[in-house]
Amino acid sequence: MQNISRSLVDKLIITTSNDPFTRGLDYLYGIRGLALDSEMIDVVYDMNNRIPICAWIGQHIDRVNRQLENYLQACHDCFHPWEQPTVQIFAAPLAQRFGVDGFCNLKTNPMTILIDVGRVMPADWLLLVVHEYAHAHAGLPGHHEKFARSLTHLCLGLGIAPPAWQSGMDYHLRFYPHCRATQNPLAFWRGESLR
Repeated sequence: MQNISRSLVDKLIITTSNDPFTRGLDYLYGIRGLALDSEMIDVVYDMNNRIPICAWIGQHIDRVNRQLENYLQACHDCFHPWEQPTVQIFAAPLAQRFGVDGFCNLKTNPMTILIDVGRVMPADWLLLVVHEYAHAHAGLPGHHEKFARSLTHLCLGLGIAPPAWQSGMDYHLRFYPHCRATQNPLAFWRGESLR
């Protein structure tokens, strides 16, 4: 099990240069260690986008992560303290080729949710966090009945229409709750579409 804690990522952010680019690049390298595959955070090698994205991250990532932490807390509040998984959450631009808006890495300690906030409309960030939190709560990968129960509980607690679970709807659950996609995921990370 990977044991990269939030304090390590926070330490990278706090102890680096005041230069926004360097701070953003250090953040992304720290996040790569929390991903299911380090190549999921490939913008560090994208010479066309690396400088503006890292500079934007260096200046704005704290605010974005605070918003995601508020959504994570809202998910926690749907469960008794002893039912709450130990989870950390971060925003990061995810590589297009993986085709995901977010994921829950069950192998880190604490579990890690990474969300590409550039891929979905800001009003739907909570929905994406709810989906990934349901994976953490279920404690298993996949979109099975245990995941559906966790997701339904979260939806009911947060006033979101719950999925109607029935056998064979695993594929439908992969995209539930529905999040509206943005046209250009990297635009957010370059600061072109600020919330």
